[in-house]
Amino acid sequence: MADTPDRPRRRGLSRRSMLAGAAAAGVAAPVVVAGLGTASASPETSRPARAGVTRRVTVYAEELGGGQFGYGLSPGTATIPGPVLEVYEGDTLEIDLVNNTDRRLSIHPHGVDYDVDSDGSPLNDSFNEPGTRRTYVWKTRAPFQKDGRWMPGSAGYWHYHDHAMGDDHGSGGILAGLYGALIVRREGDLLPQRQYTVVFNDMTINNRVAPDIPVIEANQGERVEFIAIGHGNTFHTFHLHAHRWVDNRTGMLSGPDDLTPSIDNRDLNPGDSFGFQVIAGEGVGPGVWMYHCHVQFHSVGGMAAVWLVRNPDGSMPDGAQEALDRYQAHEHSSHAGH
Repeated sequence: MADTPDRPRRRGLSRRSMLAGAAAAGVAAPVVVAGLGTASASPETSRPARAGVTRRVTVYAEELGGGQFGYGLSPGTATIPGPVLEVYEGDTLEIDLVNNTDRRLSIHPHGVDYDVDSDGSPLNDSFNEPGTRRTYVWKTRAPFQKDGRWMPGSAGYWHYHDHAMGDDHGSGGILAGLYGALIVRREGDLLPQRQYTVVFNDMTINNRVAPDIPVIEANQGERVEFIAIGHGNTFHTFHLHAHRWVDNRTGMLSGPDDLTPSIDNRDLNPGDSFGFQVIAGEGVGPGVWMYHCHVQFHSVGGMAAVWLVRNPDGSMPDGAQEALDRYQAHEHSSHAGH
């Protein structure tokens, strides 16, 4: 839809109702997470089957200072990364993007269906001028049969980003932090208790380098979801210490005879995204665990962060504070980008 500076604002989703129909169904759902935050939910809970619905959310693009920009769900709440947007297969998501900056920008998704008006690219004249509001419509679908073959649905760990700031490809917006996670779930998928978005953007994690990357946390035994996204111009790999996941859509085995390999390291290159869930401290106990790019000079250069797994009661494990102190003393190499 065309830019409209004064079109009435549609009602946005609350932070506890982004999963389509979750509130109406009376089922706990993950909180929409703004950047490196946490999500509280009942573990191993999924919604009952229902027809796809249309949900609406207002997203605000704002300048954060220092040449950084972000998306948020209300004025003054923009973060890097932006909020996690979640729906189920078959749902439609209508996004009212409000551009509260003085730059041209947009919002462009991966993994879902949209027409040229919602492409978010200057190629299709689909973007927001400064100070305007525009509606982008993203549709999802379940697996279906065509010509006797099964076609894939939309379920997956995807992402969204600017496609108009700086050039016709949004290079300036992505570099500045205009990106976030998009999850399309399938009926029966398990919901996490905590949720984190990790974006490798050139030589940064969420546009920061160690030790300025916030510590993420969970209690031992909690189900934790990671959404990993790649941006920029550099090859990366994502490695998580002491925890493994299965190399498929969900990160979990479908049963005891599922031979899908387990991994703890995966390529995360520009445009890539994947996600998985792990049980915090499963088999290894509480402690401070690294996640980082396994390209060595990238890790040394500051692409390294930490995950604090507390004791089941939330108390600090033995030795954890000392490990956090060592992380805070990290000095990244001045040759990281060479």
